[in-house]
Amino acid sequence: MRIFITGPAGVGKTTLVSRVAREVDRWGYIVGGMITQEVRERGRRMGFKITALDTGEEGTLAWVGNGRPRIGKYVVHVDELNRVGVSAIRRALIEADLIVIDEIGPMEYMSDEFVRIVGEVLKSEKPLLAVVHRRFADKFRPLGKLYTLSVENRNRVFTGVMDEVMKELRGG
Repeated sequence: MRIFITGPAGVGKTTLVSRVAREVDRWGYIVGGMITQEVRERGRRMGFKITALDTGEEGTLAWVGNGRPRIGKYVVHVDELNRVGVSAIRRALIEADLIVIDEIGPMEYMSDEFVRIVGEVLKSEKPLLAVVHRRFADKFRPLGKLYTLSVENRNRVFTGVMDEVMKELRGG
């Protein structure tokens, strides 16, 4: 089972996968991987943090500033992505019942280690729930089921994804 979520910024992709992760955990299954959240200061988006679902460890994915590599106004912290995100996904491949990757996108693809671990996840039999950047949607569409999230459908998509994930985890 591979489920991919895409859609415009701010529509609730991270919220959806976080809700699914919490529900799956509540049912006693092990959830691993990483979540990416924006960081705002005085109402302005300054960057993104990554959080390992199993340990709660956090790191900076990207921050406004000067440096390389960069995506737009953000400097991508590849070392932090590798330390927190890639490590969490690697542990999830071994320990988790469900792997969550939020997000697979241009910032994350600055890391060769991230690209490699996503490839390993896709070759594995482990159930996967991942957010994919809209520019990556066509690349991942043939690899699983792709949902395009909108404000109008997000509750319905949550219910559908939750049903699919629980059915898979319960063996059938």
